[in-house]
Amino acid sequence: MKKTYFLVKILIIYLFFISSGFAVKSNYFDKGKILFDKKKFQKSKIFFEKDIVFNPQSEKSYLYLAKIFNENNNDQEQEMNLSNVLLLNPQNDEAIYMLTLLKIKQSDYNEAKELIKKFNLVCESFCSKRAEIQEKFDKLIP
Repeated sequence: MKKTYFLVKILIIYLFFISSGFAVKSNYFDKGKILFDKKKFQKSKIFFEKDIVFNPQSEKSYLYLAKIFNENNNDQEQEMNLSNVLLLNPQNDEAIYMLTLLKIKQSDYNEAKELIKKFNLVCESFCSKRAEIQEKFDKLIP
């Protein structure tokens, strides 16, 4: 009887520590988002990176990191994070939109053309941006 009571206590303590650990992990994205909204990009970047450490499949954290690198004009890091978002969720229309703009900025005609086709197929919340992308793409056409 004492053994079972002891094992139950150990199990409860273990579950308590596990659940509190998950609460801390899931909080990183929320803190990063709050700081991002306040335009504190460097501080929010740290929280998004922490969220990725605990949850490597956090497409939202990768997307916000891409937005931060867009603000800092770091095209290489922005592209890497957008690619990670699209690896996790190929249907993410915001990531496709941002990557299309980046490819147009880099004058990568073929890649931009393919991304526009993909964007037109999957757009849900960013469909209003179709005209903007097409207008910028038309300026790119040689």
